[in-house]
Amino acid sequence: MDASLEKIADPTLAEMGKNLKEAVKMLEDSQRRTEEENGKKLISGDIPGPLQGRIQNIGEQGHMALLGHSLGAYISTLDKEKLRKLTTRILSDTTLWLCRIFRYENGCAYFHEEEREGLAKICRLAIHSRYEDFVVDGFNVLYNKKPVIYLSAAARPGLGQYLCNQLGLPFPCLCRVPCNTMFGSQHQMDVAFLEKLIKDDIERGRLPLLLVANAGTAAVGHTDKIGRLKELCEQYGIWLHVEGVNLATLALGYVSSSVLAAAKCDSMTMTPGPWLGLPAVPAVTLYKHDDPALTLVAGLTSNKPTDKLRALPLWLSLQYLGLDGFVERIKHACQLSQRLQESLKKVNYIKILVEDELSSPVVVFRFFQELPGSDPVFKAVPVPNMTPSAVGRERHSCDALNRWLGEQLKQLVPAGGLTVMDLEAEGTCLRFSPLMTAAVLGTRGEDVDQLVACIESKLPVLCCTLQLREEFKQEVEATAGLLYVDDPNWPGIGVVRYEHANDDKSSLKSDPEGEKIHAGLLKKLNELESDLTFKIGPEYKSMKSCLYVGMASDDVDAAELVETIVATAREIEENSRLLENMTEVVRKGIQEAQVELQKASEERLLEEGVLRQIPVVGSVLNWFSPVQALQKGRTFNLTAGSLESTEPIYVYKAQGAGVTLPPTPSGSRTKQRLPGQKPFKRSLRGSDALSETSSVSHIEDLEKVERLSGGPEQITLEASSTEGHPGAPSPQHTDQTEAFQKGVPHPEDDHPQMGKPGCRDLRLTQPVNSHL
Repeated sequence: MDASLEKIADPTLAEMGKNLKEAVKMLEDSQRRTEEENGKKLISGDIPGPLQGRIQNIGEQGHMALLGHSLGAYISTLDKEKLRKLTTRILSDTTLWLCRIFRYENGCAYFHEEEREGLAKICRLAIHSRYEDFVVDGFNVLYNKKPVIYLSAAARPGLGQYLCNQLGLPFPCLCRVPCNTMFGSQHQMDVAFLEKLIKDDIERGRLPLLLVANAGTAAVGHTDKIGRLKELCEQYGIWLHVEGVNLATLALGYVSSSVLAAAKCDSMTMTPGPWLGLPAVPAVTLYKHDDPALTLVAGLTSNKPTDKLRALPLWLSLQYLGLDGFVERIKHACQLSQRLQESLKKVNYIKILVEDELSSPVVVFRFFQELPGSDPVFKAVPVPNMTPSAVGRERHSCDALNRWLGEQLKQLVPAGGLTVMDLEAEGTCLRFSPLMTAAVLGTRGEDVDQLVACIESKLPVLCCTLQLREEFKQEVEATAGLLYVDDPNWPGIGVVRYEHANDDKSSLKSDPEGEKIHAGLLKKLNELESDLTFKIGPEYKSMKSCLYVGMASDDVDAAELVETIVATAREIEENSRLLENMTEVVRKGIQEAQVELQKASEERLLEEGVLRQIPVVGSVLNWFSPVQALQKGRTFNLTAGSLESTEPIYVYKAQGAGVTLPPTPSGSRTKQRLPGQKPFKRSLRGSDALSETSSVSHIEDLEKVERLSGGPEQITLEASSTEGHPGAPSPQHTDQTEAFQKGVPHPEDDHPQMGKPGCRDLRLTQPVNSHL
């Protein structure tokens, strides 16, 4: 930048450039200090509030573009003669350089801020060229012979409407040309069908005016057959305009034949600002026309010097970069796209949409798992219970998974510049267009490698989740009380809603009781500490609360998951009902207890007599003749909602000896997990389940034998007899051993002759290998 300033003779311009450099440096230093403070905004009096924390490092070439805007404001203050000469030189130099770089001989340039503005001006030029009386008669000429503008079905959205609004034409003047359906790319214009449309319009008395072709469609970067389209346009006298990101490859040494044909078109629009990472650089439309009067009427040229100054930022940037720097930026972006494309070809379950165009600087791909039977490569991950009707759902599920994958990659590799887009035929895809992002984000080859590594790390989660979606749906539909919710935007296993007893299935309004149940269900499921993530939110098509089950990184037992959900939800609903009815039940129980206690007091008075109620006499009488009466009271069972007597409490000295609480509801398929195994994990499948049960039972038997053989802390029971054979225990010995093991004292344990002949001696001993 300093070298460029030295070339400026006017000291005022040099001072302006110096001040601009200092201002930009101040902004970048502020941004750097902000990043060092862990994202905290730095309050500075030198920078306006809205700009704090938002400044991006634009590099030296960005400084030159900003300098161009400052110089433009200064140059506009010069006298008219100097201003005219300077602006004419800037415009002619920039036009000459661009035409040479992009192989567009004898062309003119129009610089514009709005990218679509150049095409609108070209349409005006085409109208003036084909309708000679348009300047005099105006739209009356168009009414007698309506013009037709042909656009590809793969053109960027809103382009046709913009042209009609700018030109004042009705929408029937637009003709949408479909893309190939049988042969070739589905994003390329169908040339044969276009020719048929042109012939039909001529027969109807219309005038084919202009055709917009794509050298890199806005969506996937496909290039139309421009050479064939050029021949067709020359045959019928149609203006051919080309636009697209692939036009940047015209600056390279090797160019594909389809893109090279664009150099022979009537006009083309390019955006060098994003390609080179230059801020506030205008778009450029190159065109060929010999009549300066018509170009002036169409607005492509102007006599105002200030309009010519639009080329100044690009003029300075091209001088700073030079031809080598310009070409190197475009070459680097193309190498990044080719590197990603070659790497993705080796990754399973990744489908590339532009495989046939190796020279395209755009890579569009998506995660897609083929159905069983369609491709042997994808049979490694079978989808159980797959039905023909599930094919569409599985393809639809891939869209949500691709949206999730795109968001993850943008967070993990922000320098990759990935974008998520929806295509009509393919669905949701991810686009890598380094020509539009690499220069600004500073994308390198290492970022592409990191991008591929992140994709490979996410594939197991994507495949496992897609595999379980259909199985989870079938389990939910087969379970009473659960409703499967088809949410196309949820990338997880699925969405389910619990239908409680008071649920109004026909209503779409919010359900407070259902929200309470689902909130409790979410809390219970999160307490299980499984690998799955859960969240609650409104249903896709209504306001009712639902449970969203997240993505799975390992094999999940869908049946156990569904049973746990429904059992937990039912338990929460029952507990909620119990709490709601508790007030009334307790009130009635207290009233009933008061009546019972009153009756017990009256019965006690009748049994003991009146004399015992007198303080002094009653005490003397109770001393001579105490009353053996049980304490009578009442206990209220909250679980059963009934009033019971307290006699069992005083008889057995333990409350609840005769009452058993009902078991907590649980799934019928609750299984015993191995140590460290998390919930909902399906460790073994099919016949392995039997071996799993057998192995667990075998381990338990070994543990029992080890305890009986005497471990370090094991106490053994030894019985000896002074009669008979020492190795032949009698039936009494067997009964005594069993009684000891059950904790029941044997009648002979307290016998005074224990240890004498004829009796058996029981004693506790430590094993020999107890503490060796």
